[in-house]
Amino acid sequence: MSTEDQEAQEDELLALASIYSEDEFKRADAAAGGEIQVCLDLPSNFKISVKGNSAADSIPDNFENTVCFLPPIVLNFELPPSYPSTEPPNFTLSCKWLSPAQLTLLCQHLDDLWEENWGCVVLFAWIQFLKEDTLDYLNIKSPYEIDLCSDGVQSWIQSEKTCADGVLLDKRAIQDVQSVPALVKCILDFNEAQQKKAFDSKPYLCNICFMEKLGSECTHFKDCQHVYCNSCLKDYFEIQIKDGQVHALNCPEPKCTSVATPAQVKDLVGEQLFSRYDRLLLKSSLDLMADVVYCPRPSCETPVMQEPETTMGICSVCQYAFCILCKMTFHGVSPCKVTAEKLILLRGEYLAADEEGKKFLEKRYGKRVIQKAVEEMESMDWLEQNSKCCPRCGTHIQKIDGCNKMTCTGCKQYFCWICMSSLSRGNPYHHFNDPSSACFNQLFFGINVDQDLFGDDGQE
Repeated sequence: MSTEDQEAQEDELLALASIYSEDEFKRADAAAGGEIQVCLDLPSNFKISVKGNSAADSIPDNFENTVCFLPPIVLNFELPPSYPSTEPPNFTLSCKWLSPAQLTLLCQHLDDLWEENWGCVVLFAWIQFLKEDTLDYLNIKSPYEIDLCSDGVQSWIQSEKTCADGVLLDKRAIQDVQSVPALVKCILDFNEAQQKKAFDSKPYLCNICFMEKLGSECTHFKDCQHVYCNSCLKDYFEIQIKDGQVHALNCPEPKCTSVATPAQVKDLVGEQLFSRYDRLLLKSSLDLMADVVYCPRPSCETPVMQEPETTMGICSVCQYAFCILCKMTFHGVSPCKVTAEKLILLRGEYLAADEEGKKFLEKRYGKRVIQKAVEEMESMDWLEQNSKCCPRCGTHIQKIDGCNKMTCTGCKQYFCWICMSSLSRGNPYHHFNDPSSACFNQLFFGINVDQDLFGDDGQE
């Protein structure tokens, strides 16, 4: 190797290392060479489809999608001792979404570029061509159908082959993919990773704190494309989760219905709160299922699947057999037991129900229980409208006639019908004769003049 060639090679490799990032250019440790990954700039809304030639590689309905990035074209090269004075670099060109025929055409053009630049370093010119001109050179436009070679991975040491259109395949051209599913996964993963990388490097304005931050400090809602900083979203999500509002973890933009993914929630709120979020989300989902009930034991509360055509539930954890209607111990075909408090609620529920709902309640609790609830509540309504309770014992008293000094039929306590205050047993009328009393001169207030003005009566 001449000194001039050695210096030219070293200068070129140093220049490439300064121009491209470590993800794009990797210099070989031992020999004079390396690997360059060229990621093409795709037009907006670039659509691709993948169809394999091998039956084993086929996937349902084939794959179609819109992508912003495709996996790179990989140029592996080794510089011979007499490069660049007399020999070109030795290289292979591999790609997952370009066919061997397309890669062969690129290899031939790289050879042509070397011929044009004989005696000069050529790697940078090769990279620029691959990055800027590949799509036009191969006439690739959207929508683009990827042709997957049926032979899988194409080795650069393979024997010479001719493709369907008569092009002699270059052994340096490698379509580096095994199958359609593997190619689809690679494309989707690379597109997502590159989109995340591009997002992280750009500044965005948060509409909560109105501060501009890098995408790496923000969260992006994919459905609506809104972006908010992690700090604001963290506070917002933590409050919602602590309040049990796990279905409210949506985009803060007014009237926006985009929902944060579980992965986004976990990254923002941490393990402990995410566990609560996950638990509440599961519970709320189970609550929407008509065939799921919960074990009524406070120490258990395990979800229980309801068996069809039965009212019995058996907890899989504590083995408690219970009635899914009243949540008490299973009582077979006997009606559900009803407490006094439940009777009050049951009457309102029954009166508000339609015919189908009334039949269900009668079947669940029994017609006699329903009738009792209705009758008792009608009695309570009548008593509330037509009687008052003794201020001492609470007995319901109906005033039929007489003055406003009443006597309880239960405890014999004297009381005022107007203000319901207890009266002295020694002189109950003092309450009505005392000028300082609110009921002064009101002993006969509200009664007819032809009644017995000196009588009083009370009935339970």
